[in-house]
Amino acid sequence: MFRYFLKRVAGAIPTLFVIVTITFFLIRAAPGGPFDQEQTLPPEIMANLQSAYGLDQPILTQYGRYLRALAHGDFGPSFKYKDFSVTELIGQGFPVTLQLGVIAMALALMLGIPIGTFAALHHNSAGDYATMSLAVAGIAIPSFVVLPFIGLLFGIYLRWLPVAGWEPGSMRYLVLPVVALALPPLSVIARLTRSSMLEVLSSHYVRTAFAKGLPLHLVIVRHALRPALMPVASYLAPAVASIMTGSLVVESIAGLPGIGRYLVQGALNRDYTLVMGMVIIYSALLIAMGLLVDLLYAWLDPRVRLER
Repeated sequence: MFRYFLKRVAGAIPTLFVIVTITFFLIRAAPGGPFDQEQTLPPEIMANLQSAYGLDQPILTQYGRYLRALAHGDFGPSFKYKDFSVTELIGQGFPVTLQLGVIAMALALMLGIPIGTFAALHHNSAGDYATMSLAVAGIAIPSFVVLPFIGLLFGIYLRWLPVAGWEPGSMRYLVLPVVALALPPLSVIARLTRSSMLEVLSSHYVRTAFAKGLPLHLVIVRHALRPALMPVASYLAPAVASIMTGSLVVESIAGLPGIGRYLVQGALNRDYTLVMGMVIIYSALLIAMGLLVDLLYAWLDPRVRLER
């Protein structure tokens, strides 16, 4: 297991290198630049800005300089947020994004698994049809549509929760964004759990457990739940990716100071170093989540041998 872990960590380095390389050249191939404005700057000022940030050098030279700085943990200065480095902006926004994503993922798991189990135990009943219909709606409606709707309902009409903004330490500002982010993965997890649980409940060893007189809750917890969670474990990495990509828009709509908002603004402003830093952070999180899913998969199914 430990040797497998080391191999995956070593394999993540070339993956990140490829992501950095592709992103570096793609963002510079896009039209416009970090200092393009509605009012054109004088050529002398533009030349000074280009020289100050090294943008007047050949692109391969810029690429080499960026890789050397990145090897020392330096993401470079932000072109648009003056007096801030990209590292400082990540340090400010990452805790908010991490808190938002962890709570949304936990909510999706805590509700999705019980809902899917309930639907499987009441197969072809009204409760099954109702929960799965809601799950389909949760998958079909994107987060950027859900958030304004629940904001209008609970923020404007009922005045229970703030619609947007941020106050450190106050969870009230996270409730609506968390619900909007958690709804799509929650719906998928519920459907995966239902279908997998139906298959497990029809297996011979579960029928044997019922024949021995074990109560339903013991059969579910001891015998059925663990193998039924295998598809859910496989979905965790895409679920995290869904939450992370959804947070880009949700943070902008809700006015949360997370790194998702910085990535959106950086892309719009052609802030090269800011976009690069955010892409690296998101990529590293997804790679780490993929490794965690593999380890969780081996724990759920002892027959899986990661060393092979």
